[in-house]
Amino acid sequence: MTIPQPFSTILKPAKPVGIIGYGAYVPRYRLPAREVARVWVGGRTSGLPIKEKAVPGLDEDVVTMSLEAVRNALKRAGVNPAEIRAVWIGSESHPYAVKPTSTIVAEAIGAAPHVQAADMEFACKAGTEAMVMAMGLIGSGMARYAVAAGLDTAQGKPGDALEYTAAAGGAAFILGPAEESLACINASYSFVSDTPDFWRREYQRYPEHGNRFTGEPAYFKHSTTAGKTLMEEMGTKPTDYAWAIFHQPNTKFPQRTASLLGFTPEQIKPGLLSPVIGNTYAGAAIIGLTATLDIAQSGDRILMVSFGSGAGSDAFDITVTDKLLERRDKALKTQDYIARRTEIDYATYSRYRGKIAMK
Repeated sequence: MTIPQPFSTILKPAKPVGIIGYGAYVPRYRLPAREVARVWVGGRTSGLPIKEKAVPGLDEDVVTMSLEAVRNALKRAGVNPAEIRAVWIGSESHPYAVKPTSTIVAEAIGAAPHVQAADMEFACKAGTEAMVMAMGLIGSGMARYAVAAGLDTAQGKPGDALEYTAAAGGAAFILGPAEESLACINASYSFVSDTPDFWRREYQRYPEHGNRFTGEPAYFKHSTTAGKTLMEEMGTKPTDYAWAIFHQPNTKFPQRTASLLGFTPEQIKPGLLSPVIGNTYAGAAIIGLTATLDIAQSGDRILMVSFGSGAGSDAFDITVTDKLLERRDKALKTQDYIARRTEIDYATYSRYRGKIAMK
C-alpha cells in the first residue's frame, strides 16, 4: 500500500519566481476625513478612521492608473514589453462592465498582441490574486514575464462609513525568474470561505457591507489564518521578518491583525498607508508592499497578507535581493505620490466622482 505524502497547503512554483519590477500610483487629489464629517455629522471628528483619502481626477480611472503603475514597474524591471506573456489587472471598479481593462493596458505598454490578458475580480484581493496566477504561469515555465496589478477608484455611498475610506490608487508588479528579481517570492498561501461581509449587485451603484461583521468573522479570521498558516508551513515566526504588510481598510484592522500574529508596530509602519491615502481596495496590500520595497534592504524578509471581501486572503513570504538597491530609484517611489497632494472640498469630490446626478 502506498502511503500518501503529507499534504502541503502552501503554493510554491516549480521554478523560483520573483518581483523584477514594481510601481505604484496614487492620484494627487485628497479629501480630508474632517470634510466628510463636516457635511454628514456636523463636523464631529472624534474617531475618524483616516486622515484623508486619495480621489481620482475627472480624467482618471483604473486604466489610466494601471498604466502609470505598470510603466513604473517596467522602468525598474528594464525588460522589453514584447517579452511579457500575461497582463492581469485586478480591480472592483473597472471602467467597463463588458470590456477588459487588461487589453487596453497591454496595448498601451507594447505587450500586445502576443499576450494573455484578463481582468481579476475578488474585491480587495484582486491584485494578489493576479500575483498568484503570475507565479504559476512563470513557475511552470510557460512564460518568462507577467504583469500583475491591483488598482481601484472605489466609491462609498454618500454619508456611509465607507465614504471616509474608499479611495483610489494601487500598484503593479512585473514577475519573472528569481535570478533577475528584486525580491524572491518564496511561497504563498490562500484561505477562502463564503463569508458575505461586503457586496454590490449588478445595477447597484454603491456597495453594501455588514458593519461590524466585516471585522469578525471576515477580515480577522481570514487575515490571521492566512498569515499564521503560511508561517507554520515555512517554519518561520514574526521575528524572522523585517516587515509585515496587511490589507488596510482602516488603520485599526491591520494594527490589530499584526498584534494578533505577533508583529510589532515598527514592522508594519512602512506599509501602513491607509491614514493618508485611504483604502485603495484591490491595491491596498500591494501598494503597502511597494512602499516597503522603497526602503527595504538586501536580505530583508517580508510577510504580506491581503484580504478580499466575500471572503479570502492571500499570504506571501518574500525575500529582498541585492538587485533592489540597484534599480528602485529608476521610478517614482510611493511616498513621492503621497507627498504630491492637492486638497479638495466635498463639493469638488462629489463632482469628480459623479455623485451629483444631472439627469
